[in-house]
Amino acid sequence: MNKTRSSWLPHPFLSLSLWLIWLLLNNTLSAGHMLLGAILALVIPLLTRGFWPETLCLSKPKTLFKFILVVLWDILVANLIVARLIVGKRDHLQPSFLAIPLELDSPLAIGILANTISLTPGTVSCDLSTDRKTLLVHALDAKEPQAIIDEIKERYERPLKEVFESCSK
Repeated sequence: MNKTRSSWLPHPFLSLSLWLIWLLLNNTLSAGHMLLGAILALVIPLLTRGFWPETLCLSKPKTLFKFILVVLWDILVANLIVARLIVGKRDHLQPSFLAIPLELDSPLAIGILANTISLTPGTVSCDLSTDRKTLLVHALDAKEPQAIIDEIKERYERPLKEVFESCSK
């Protein structure tokens, strides 16, 4: 039965997320939209399952939920900081490329980390080394590069490592 479930529902969390996002975007709970959203939520993961390097495991949803809250908060704060930097004197900016050593092994976790960094204003992920052990990040203002690296590792990489390591064990 597990084989049947995995072939018809390869990514249950993705399906649930797609269905909820569909309903939120349409701002309705009408039967038609609920049905259409459910059909799309089932079909899209089936059509894209070959592109997923691994299945998504949520063994630590509490940690993942905290991670999402931290990211949302950091995006809000970073928007304000970047706005202040842009409006202020730009000659005080110290842009820099930072090489962040990675402890993550999961391609999905590395992808989430790179996207999280790029979503936070003032930083953007630029490149991943061929051995997937170093992520190159550009920071708009890096007066203390090591502090930025430590913050990324503590606030983003550590919780992702916790969530994705528990899936591989």
